[in-house]
Amino acid sequence: MTTKNKDLMARYFQEAWNEGRLDVLDELIAPDFVNHNPAIPGLPNGPEGVKPIMAGFRAGFPDLRFDIEDQIEEGDRVVTRFTARGTQTGEFMGIPPTGKRVEVGGIQIERIVDGKIVEHWRVSDDLGILTQLGVVGS
Repeated sequence: MTTKNKDLMARYFQEAWNEGRLDVLDELIAPDFVNHNPAIPGLPNGPEGVKPIMAGFRAGFPDLRFDIEDQIEEGDRVVTRFTARGTQTGEFMGIPPTGKRVEVGGIQIERIVDGKIVEHWRVSDDLGILTQLGVVGS
């Protein structure tokens, strides 16, 4: 069973992450959106705080694909468990292209109000990405 909030999150992953359409973030994310991800502190609120993150990942991994494994909705929150896969053929976080393929899982929670994402929390295996790229030891 899908709901409007789950459908919104499916669009977020498909159109923004998978297709690289950063313009869709203006439609999906509220101007006062807050990203609670401690790995990336100090980002501006709203879509402008998300666009550079997505652009950086898409530049490093042009074939990046997020697959939704599970989604749970409770009240105004949607929890998404995902698997992300891509090949690093561009620079990523100062790391020159390695040509290596990575696969990483994660879970994120979005709070959605009036059809817009207003808050975001995420836990993903960032160390796993760096290990698969050969930047840190396994």
